[in-house]
Amino acid sequence: MRIIDMNWMQVEEYLSHDDRVALPLGSVEQHGYLSLGVDALLSERVAVEAAEPLGIPVYPAQPYGVTPYFRDFPGSLSLRVDTYVHVIRDLLDALYGTGFRRILLVNGHGGNQPAGSLAGEWMADHLDARVRFYNWWNAPRTIAKVRSFDPHFSHASWMENFPWTRLANVRLPDGEKPLSDPVHLSLLNPREVRAYLVDGNYGGRYQRPDAEMLEIWAEGVAETHAALEGPWND
Repeated sequence: MRIIDMNWMQVEEYLSHDDRVALPLGSVEQHGYLSLGVDALLSERVAVEAAEPLGIPVYPAQPYGVTPYFRDFPGSLSLRVDTYVHVIRDLLDALYGTGFRRILLVNGHGGNQPAGSLAGEWMADHLDARVRFYNWWNAPRTIAKVRSFDPHFSHASWMENFPWTRLANVRLPDGEKPLSDPVHLSLLNPREVRAYLVDGNYGGRYQRPDAEMLEIWAEGVAETHAALEGPWND
């Protein structure tokens, strides 16, 4: 359930019998022809759908992440790594202060990995709490389902093209884009990244049938549900 659909008294009542919570992590960055908010949209939606049967509250996605390499694509916003780590630490501290003790960080953006390192450090200072940093899109069963349909996928390609991440009146190209070279890409500055990628897709087809995408989504929701359910090593 979305915590924005609850009041503080309902949260207090929930905490009397459960201490699990989900905090989605996203990014506002270029995704080719798809929404700039893909990562936040997907991480929040998968968390909400996974948590609903368990009655676990889900916070709105933290929308801004670490994405300096996309600064030359208009609309993309990036936090510095140290700023991002401070933001996540403050959020974890606030969740702990409220009474949550089992926190699933449902991550939707590869650049947010510093939050994963922070989670271990933060738990060392909060021995009665558990934090799991969870990349929903490449969890084992979910990524296996992606590969079963098409082994060629990447950022801003078909694997992120769901009915709720594409934009009305935006026509996507047909065909398949050659996969970019990740080593070469990692050495480029933001201006060079834009020139190299052109439209922002890292490679692969731009879209696949919605029936396949919904199968992938169902696997992602089920696997996130299992992560929320536990065990949490307690």
